[in-house]
Amino acid sequence: MKGYKVAIVGATGLVGQEFIKVLEQRNFPMESIALFASDRSVGKKMFVSHQEIEVRETTPGSFAGIDIALFSAGAEVSRYFSPIAARAGAVVIDNSAAFRMEAMVPLVVPEVNPEDIEWHRGIIANPNCSTIQMVTALYPLHKVNPIKRIIVDTYQSVSGTGSVAIEELATQARQVAKGESTVPHVYPHQIAFNILPEIDVFLDNGYTKEEWKMVEETRKIMHTGDMAVSATCARVPVFIGHSEAVHIEFSQFISPDEARRILAQSPGVKVLDDPVVSLYPQAWSAAGSDEVFVGRIRQDASHPRGLAMWIVADNLRKGAALNAVQIAEEMINRGWLHSKERANEEVRTTTDRDGHPL
Repeated sequence: MKGYKVAIVGATGLVGQEFIKVLEQRNFPMESIALFASDRSVGKKMFVSHQEIEVRETTPGSFAGIDIALFSAGAEVSRYFSPIAARAGAVVIDNSAAFRMEAMVPLVVPEVNPEDIEWHRGIIANPNCSTIQMVTALYPLHKVNPIKRIIVDTYQSVSGTGSVAIEELATQARQVAKGESTVPHVYPHQIAFNILPEIDVFLDNGYTKEEWKMVEETRKIMHTGDMAVSATCARVPVFIGHSEAVHIEFSQFISPDEARRILAQSPGVKVLDDPVVSLYPQAWSAAGSDEVFVGRIRQDASHPRGLAMWIVADNLRKGAALNAVQIAEEMINRGWLHSKERANEEVRTTTDRDGHPL
C-alpha cells in the first residue's frame, strides 16, 4: 500500500499525542510524518514509530508535499491554517469546531456517514467528542427504527479541556483531601469532588455552546434536520472518559432486547449490560479503548416508544484522535483522497459563512 505524508498540527497536546498512538497502533500507511505546534513547543522531541522527530512551529509553508493534515490546535489555529493546508494540496481533518457547521465541509463519523467524505473540498471536520459517541451508538437503531427525539445528559471528563485541567483536578483533589482551600483557574469553580453544568459559554437560548453543538452536529451527521434534540452537558471530576445518559423516542416500539441485539452487531459498539452483576460501561474502564460502550438499556417509563441507555467512550480516542484517523483510513480505502490539482481547484471556490476561502 502506498505511504502518505502526514502532518499533525497541535502534536504536543493531549489529542495530538493520541494521534501518534493511534497512527502507530493501526499501522497507518505513512511515508513520513511531520509534527507541528506553537512556538512554545518548538524543538521538543517526540517518538513516532521508534523514530525521534523534532516538533516545528506551524507556518504557512508547513504543508508543502503533505497528503493528510490532522489538526487539533484549537479553532483559531484551524481557521487560519486549514485553508492554507488545503490549498497546498493536503486534506485537512480538523478536530476543532471551526468548520463543523459549514455547509460545504463534511462532518463525519465513519460508522454513521462515511459517504459524506467523498464530497470534501480539502477540509473534513471531526465532530464534538460527546456527539461522536452518541451518534455511533444511536445510528444503528435509527436505521431500523427512525428516532424522533433525543434527550441527552453528559458527564464529561476534564481531559476534554486539556492537560491543564487534568493537572488542576489532581491538585485540587490533593488539596481537598488535606483540608486545604482551592483556587480554580481552568474552570469557574472547583472541579474536584464537584459537578459543573457549564461547558463552553452560555448562549442566549439558555443552552451552552457545547450543548448546542450536540443538537446541530447530530442533525448534520445523521441527515435529520428536523430531529428533536436537547442536551445538558456537565463537567465531572474524571480524568478520561465521557459518559452520557440518553433517552430516545422512536417512531415505533422497540424492546430493550432488540436494541441490544442490533447494537451487539454494530461496528465500533460494545454492549455491557447485565445489571444482575453490576455490568455497565464505566469511564474508568473505557479509558484507552476504541469502542463506544453501551449499557443500562431499558424501556423508558415515560414513553411507550422510548428507550433509555448509558453510553461511555474515551473522549481522546473515539471522541477525537481515533475518529479522525478512521476518516483518513476510509478516505484512502475508498479512493477519495483527492489529487492536489482537484483539491486546489475546489478549495478556491469554497468559502465559510463569513466569506473567507476555505
